[in-house]
Amino acid sequence: MSENKECSGGNYYLAKCPVEDIQSANWQNVILPGGDMSLQDMDIYNGHLVLSVNKKGFPMLCSVNLPINFKYKHQVEVDDLNPWYFPLPSNLCTVVPGSNHDFMSSVYRVVLSSPVMPDVIVDYNMSRQKYSIVQQEEVRGVSGNRTSLPAYEADTFRLQNEKENVLDFESERWKDFSSAYCCEKKEVISYDGVRIPLTILYAQKSWQKGQSPGVLHGYGAYGEVLEKSWCSNRLSLLDRGWVVAFADVRGGGGGDSSWHKSGSGLYKQNSVYDFVACADYLANEGYVHRDRVGAIGFSAGCLVVGAAINMYPDLFRAAILKVPFLDVCNTLLDPSLPLTILDYEEFGNPQIHSQLESILSYSPYDNITCDACYPSMLVTASFNDSRVGVWEAAKWVAKVRDSTCFECSRAVILKANMTGGHFGEGGRYGQCEEMAYDYAFLMKDLLFLVLQRLPISMLNCRACRQNERLRWLQTHNFKDNREIPKWWISYGPVSSHKQNGNKY
Repeated sequence: MSENKECSGGNYYLAKCPVEDIQSANWQNVILPGGDMSLQDMDIYNGHLVLSVNKKGFPMLCSVNLPINFKYKHQVEVDDLNPWYFPLPSNLCTVVPGSNHDFMSSVYRVVLSSPVMPDVIVDYNMSRQKYSIVQQEEVRGVSGNRTSLPAYEADTFRLQNEKENVLDFESERWKDFSSAYCCEKKEVISYDGVRIPLTILYAQKSWQKGQSPGVLHGYGAYGEVLEKSWCSNRLSLLDRGWVVAFADVRGGGGGDSSWHKSGSGLYKQNSVYDFVACADYLANEGYVHRDRVGAIGFSAGCLVVGAAINMYPDLFRAAILKVPFLDVCNTLLDPSLPLTILDYEEFGNPQIHSQLESILSYSPYDNITCDACYPSMLVTASFNDSRVGVWEAAKWVAKVRDSTCFECSRAVILKANMTGGHFGEGGRYGQCEEMAYDYAFLMKDLLFLVLQRLPISMLNCRACRQNERLRWLQTHNFKDNREIPKWWISYGPVSSHKQNGNKY
């Protein structure tokens, strides 16, 4: 077992053994992780083995006929087992296994989803190598829906293409809205050269390059993949020209175990730097206006968002922190809390000096920047939350209000739920009201106020005036203050004033 762990690097691997003796000494390795493909999960049937794999961040499913006639003396790759790769839609982000309880069946049911495709239930017949769509969620009032052909990669489907075993997919297609809503997958270079997956979603007709507001979601903990499935609530933002982005920073899932390990423990700050790089990318590439970048975090994801705000408070204009984990050090010093002991492996043990220094270097509550202009923030908490204490949100809000720039007058709102738990209120209407409140906050702070930005001379805070000057200098490539136009000293460039007929 120890040799297998060293060879696999802590990742999942596939092995076989006799039914009569399943001791680890009789295990024979079949597939060890390697290259750009990693094993995520598996299901066993009487005549088929279903493997869930991840290739370059893209979820994939394949079936292998049983029994496996293993004739190799060395470990092999998945393609060497002559698998049938399940046809999957383009822009796929979420694959959830269905209720597959019949061991003797040859049909495997899954639920597929993407930011531009409503949930679809698909049955894959592994014996006939065909699939059928059982049901797909209907979305009314949305134009531009069309059918989507499966996404292929030449190297992945090389074996079955050579055997001309590709199906005629004209009869069975899934519907998506990719003609109305664009879903782009990018790779952002982080501070150390690592490529960070970034998913960007916007409406084709409403989005305006360099002018649209946007929000960036982040999590980066416990090896969990950031949720990017279909959500009809997002249409309210997208149709208004907003950009919704998802940063798969280190510490989360989507790859092998090294991706999780490189963003946890002593390396937790990598998650923060990755998130900052993705936010900066959205502004630099014109997806989002520089002054309209927002951030959203949930639970442990608020650690990443909060630390990013501490490092670069002027990068974000608004942020939503939902049931946030912000007071990392004090929480991990209390072993009576439900998750403290389990979180030592994820964030570190503050009772160990070296790990304590690492935690204090990024803990959001312990690194609030004094006299800085923090973005507007909506912080939510629940009194019945057994995972994250309500006091963490309250302490963060109180300290931010007390320590940051008073003259900026940006709202820091604490919204406490007296009855809900970690995942908020139950029921459809309660969730809709909560989402509407969040969107109203974002629209107020990222859209309406930005359109009516005040001239520099009317900003009371010296730090605000300096940040605006430096930002405008960088935008217009001026080398020093001597090249600044005289009118900038008093007013500053305000495009909305020009549109209203004013000189500046």
